[in-house]
Amino acid sequence: MSAALPIAGQKTVGRAALRLLAADRRSVAAMLVINGLAALAALGGPWLLGRIIDEVTTGHGAAAVDRLAAGVLACAVAQTLLSRYALAIAYRFGERTAARIREGYLRRALALPAAVVERVPAGDLAARGTTDIDQVATTLRDILPNVFIGLIQIVFIIAAVVLIDPLLGLVGVTGLTGIVFVTRWYLRRARDAYLAEGAANSRLAEELAATTEGARTVEAFGLHERRIDAGHEAIAETRRTRLRTLALRSVYFPSVETSYAVPTVFVLVVGGLLYIHGQVTLGTVGAAVLYLRQLVGPLDTLLIWIEQLQSSSASFARVEGIAEIPAPPPPATATPTSDRIEVTGVRYAYAEGRDVLHDVSLTVRPGERLAIVGLSGAGKSTLGRLIAGVDRPTAGTVTVGGVPIADLPPDVLRRQVVLVTQEHHVFRETLRDNLMVAAPDPVLREALATVGADWADDLDRDLGERPLDGAQAQQLALARVVLADPHTVILDEATALLDPTAARTAERALAAVLHERTVIAIAHRLQTAHDADAVAVMDDGRIIELGTHDELVAAGGPYSALWHSWHGGSEENFSLTRKPLT
Repeated sequence: MSAALPIAGQKTVGRAALRLLAADRRSVAAMLVINGLAALAALGGPWLLGRIIDEVTTGHGAAAVDRLAAGVLACAVAQTLLSRYALAIAYRFGERTAARIREGYLRRALALPAAVVERVPAGDLAARGTTDIDQVATTLRDILPNVFIGLIQIVFIIAAVVLIDPLLGLVGVTGLTGIVFVTRWYLRRARDAYLAEGAANSRLAEELAATTEGARTVEAFGLHERRIDAGHEAIAETRRTRLRTLALRSVYFPSVETSYAVPTVFVLVVGGLLYIHGQVTLGTVGAAVLYLRQLVGPLDTLLIWIEQLQSSSASFARVEGIAEIPAPPPPATATPTSDRIEVTGVRYAYAEGRDVLHDVSLTVRPGERLAIVGLSGAGKSTLGRLIAGVDRPTAGTVTVGGVPIADLPPDVLRRQVVLVTQEHHVFRETLRDNLMVAAPDPVLREALATVGADWADDLDRDLGERPLDGAQAQQLALARVVLADPHTVILDEATALLDPTAARTAERALAAVLHERTVIAIAHRLQTAHDADAVAVMDDGRIIELGTHDELVAAGGPYSALWHSWHGGSEENFSLTRKPLT
C-alpha cells in the first residue's frame, strides 16, 4: 500500500527559507548593502536630468549642463559596476544554498525508515529529489538575486519621488494600487495550482517508472493497452494542471503590463496642472516621470519572477515535506545481552488498515533453524520484516537479547539480524563499492569466495557497465551478509525467482552463509520445513501450530494436511483450520 509524501505548509517553508538565509548571512548582508548602493547610484540619473531641464529652461550656460551630464554618466557607471558585483555574490550564494538543500534532502531521504521508503511512490520521491530541487536551485541562483535588487530599487525610487515632491509621490504610489490588487488575486490561486502541477508531475514519473520496471510483466501478460491508458491519464492530468497555471499567467501578466502606465499618466496630469499654476518646476515633473518610468524595470523583473517564485515555493514545499514524516525513535543505547529473539503479543497493521498480525508470540533460540509456513497472505513475510527490524509492531514487542530490534542503530542491527529476500539491488558502482563494507581486499575476496562467486576476480569491475545476472546478484547479496556477520539470517524465498541451475548455485552459497547461524526461513516449499528444527504454521496473521516436522505431522492438524496436500501436488485443495495456538 503506497502512501503519499506530505507537503510542507507555508509557515514551515518560510522558516526553512529563513534558516537558509541565516546559514549564509554574510553573503545576504553583502547583497543587500551593495544592491542598496547600486540603487542609490541609479537614483542620481533622473534627479540630475531634472536639474538639466531646469538649467536649460532658465537659460544657464552649457558648462553647468556638461557637469550635470558627467554626473549622469558617473551614476550609470557606478550602478553597473555595483550591480555586477552584487550579482556575482548572489550567484555564489545561490549555488551554496542549493547545495545545502540537496544535501539536506539526501540526508533526510537516507534517514527514512525502510518501511516508509517502500510504501511511498518512488516517482514522487525521485521527482522531489530532482525536478523540485532543480526548480528551487534555479530560483536561488537566478531569481532571488533579481528579486532582491528589484525590491531595493522599488523602495528607493518611490522614496526619491516622494522627496522630490510629496504630492507627486502620493499620486504615483496611488497609481500602483492596481498592480497590488492583481498580484493578490494571482497569489491566492497560484500556490495550490502549482502544488497540483507538482503532484501531477510526480504521478507521471511514477507511471513511467512502474511501466519501465515492470516491462517484462507487461510483455508477458499483454498489459500494453492498460499501461498506455494509465500513461495517457497521467499525461492528461499533467496537461490539465499546466493549463490551469498558464490560465493564471495569461490573466496576470497582461493586467500588470497595462497597470505600468497608470502611475506615469497620473503624475503627468497632476504635475502638468501644478506646473501651470507655478507650484512645481518642469524639471521636477520630468524627474518624477523618469523615476516612475524607472520603476518599470524592477517591477517587471519582480512581477515576472513572482510566477517563478510561486512555482519554486510549491517545489520547496514538496522538498521540505519529507521533513514532516515522523522520525523514528532514537536508537537504543542498550546492547543485546544474547542472540535470543523474542516475539511477544505482536500485532501489526499497514498504515490505517486492519491488523495483519494478531497476538503473535514466538521464541527463536540461538543456533535454531525455524521454518515459517502457511498459505499466501498468512502474514509470514510481515512477521519476517518485524523480526528483521524493517517494520515496527503496532503492539507487542520484538526483541533480541532483551532490546527491541527496531530500536537498534542500523550498524548494530545488521550485526544482529539480516533479511535476505528475492530482490537484491546492485548499484552502478564497482564491485568493491557494492559490497558496502570498508574492508581490506583480502577480506572482501574471502567473502566472495565463501558464497562461490568465482566470477568476482576484479573488485574494480564496474557493475553499471557490466551488470550481473540473477545468480550473481544473489551471490553479491550473500557476500554482504557474510561481511555483516549477523547471528541470525531471515530467508524470504531468497532463491524463488532464479532458474533451477542458478537456484542450485545460490542454495550452495546459502549453505555456506548459514553455517553456524540462526536461520528463520519463510518457506513455500515444505522441504525447507522438513529439514528445520522447528516449524511455525501461520494462518490469517496468527501462529496456529508450532513444533517439529515430525510432531506436527503426527498431530494430524493443519500442518499435517498441508504436508500431505503438498505431496499430493495440489495446495489449492488445502485449507488451514483456524485454531490459534494456545
